[in-house]
Amino acid sequence: MVDLSIVVPCFNESEVIDSFHRAVLDALRPTRLSFEVCYVDDGSGDGTVERLRALARTDPRVRYTSFSRNFGKEAALLAGMRMAGGGAVVLMDADLQHPPELVPRMVELHRQGFDQVIARRDRSGEGAVRKAFSRAYYRLVRRFMEVEVADGAGDFRLLSRRAVDALLCLPESNRFSKGLFSWIGFDTVSFPYENVERAAGSSKWGGRRLLNYGIDGLLSFNSRPLRLAIHTGLWLFVSALLYALWIVGNALVSGVDTPGYATLITAIVGLAGVQLATLGVIGEYVGRIYHEVKGRPHYVVRETERGDAAPAGAVAAGGRAAQHAGRPS
Repeated sequence: MVDLSIVVPCFNESEVIDSFHRAVLDALRPTRLSFEVCYVDDGSGDGTVERLRALARTDPRVRYTSFSRNFGKEAALLAGMRMAGGGAVVLMDADLQHPPELVPRMVELHRQGFDQVIARRDRSGEGAVRKAFSRAYYRLVRRFMEVEVADGAGDFRLLSRRAVDALLCLPESNRFSKGLFSWIGFDTVSFPYENVERAAGSSKWGGRRLLNYGIDGLLSFNSRPLRLAIHTGLWLFVSALLYALWIVGNALVSGVDTPGYATLITAIVGLAGVQLATLGVIGEYVGRIYHEVKGRPHYVVRETERGDAAPAGAVAAGGRAAQHAGRPS
């Protein structure tokens, strides 16, 4: 077993892979740790897998897995953790926004007894609108989610072997890693670092993907939206009852005709909006149940550093068979 595994999800990162790998080697050389770098190509279409093949030929510490298509970063992180054989595992991005020179500091904190060491970025350099939305989202998350997710605490972290094993025991298909990291517990420490721009290329996380990711996070770790729908329904029922009593009382006392068209249209539109929103919330949960029940693997492997394509029954390194067999070779 090596001392350290670096897990690196990649999607269309051919421009920066070589620079990233050199930076990792430079950062770890003074530590004298035995290590491996586990790259996961998430179905890239720009030659990323060719660069990984070249690295694997020239550096025996490089391992890689290439997916048959884009399965998403959550699947890539899972595949990387399954590949990793180190006593500790560091998760980081290939675009150099996660500075490799921070890894030795993470290792040192891990040696002090921490199972999770989180490098928490500040928000310097971000636009005012994105910064405001991010802070509002994390306030919402802290209020409604059943686990604690700190602002700026992303995937850049070190996990002990037992923390990684705990994560690999979680079988769900709809994975929200930030919540899972918090859910498993263990002794955790964090330290801040200054936000860094991408070394090359463009971000894969546009506004729509960030919104969907945020919704996944809110729904993955609590059922409060369903409870909120119940509370909203009760509130509307009580409001409608009080309004009906007011109309009857006003008609009996003052003899005023009860308002008709405007009141009716307002009530219909308001109730329809609440019903549609509630159905949407319920539909999100039902959709997650649907995906879990199908039991499909998290990803399909096209090739590894050994050059072999995974056979149909073993693609999974993400499926249930792997959960019983342990970490795949």
